[in-house]
Amino acid sequence: MTRILQLPPPVLAGVVRERTAAAAAAEMKNCLYDGADMIDLHLSCLERDDVKTLRSVIASTRLPVLALNYNKTAAWTDAGLTEEERVGSLVRAMEAGAAGIDMQGYTYDAPSRDAFRGEDLYSFTKDAPKEVVTDAAVIDRQCALIERVHGMGGEVLLSCHPGVALDCGQVVELALYLEKRGPDVIKLVTAGKSEEDLLEGFRAMAALKREVRTPVSFHVSGRACTLSRIVNPMLGGHVVFCVDRYGENSTREQLDLRTARAVIDGMRKML
Repeated sequence: MTRILQLPPPVLAGVVRERTAAAAAAEMKNCLYDGADMIDLHLSCLERDDVKTLRSVIASTRLPVLALNYNKTAAWTDAGLTEEERVGSLVRAMEAGAAGIDMQGYTYDAPSRDAFRGEDLYSFTKDAPKEVVTDAAVIDRQCALIERVHGMGGEVLLSCHPGVALDCGQVVELALYLEKRGPDVIKLVTAGKSEEDLLEGFRAMAALKREVRTPVSFHVSGRACTLSRIVNPMLGGHVVFCVDRYGENSTREQLDLRTARAVIDGMRKML
């Protein structure tokens, strides 16, 4: 199995959000031909996620598959899973041959997905960020899940979408805080509304590359900050999440896969 960390960055991930195994396999093939290096498979979108079904999906591509579960259906409605059920689907994906999992920062503390529940002890907690957990017992459970996935031969991307703007220092401190849990890759997505937020995002990505040992994928969300999705990978970001074909339930801020492939390949020729 190709490991995600063995792929030369920036790595292009084709996002797959399909309802059936056949549709997911077809979309994986589209992603392969349009330049994806890996697949980002949304488990909660599938109508079935038993090991047999997941094995058939994952075996349909030669690209490494990162499994994630945002507890959302293909139509972005609530899938209604408990944390144990959500984590269980990630473990089944590993049993079915996934290269790794995307473990959300709120794992084992679902309420923190939508609101900060910890103490304001760090620079990055002052604006009550979402998906940020400071409870030691929850963090211990997350560390145990990371060790379990590593024991299965997989990798863990630890993702966090704070939903607030963070400056360069706050982004770096948050990444270093998450790094202590032992993930293989860290993904951070902050919020921005202005050109100043965009420029701060560029500065933060350069600092992350210098100061954080673990590979980091970082961009700033919001229309004014879309350029961070393609520029930050050139500054050292590890994974770029792309859409092969936009549909009614696609995340439209995510980059077009073929365009991102052309831009990155073109930039590599210049560097």
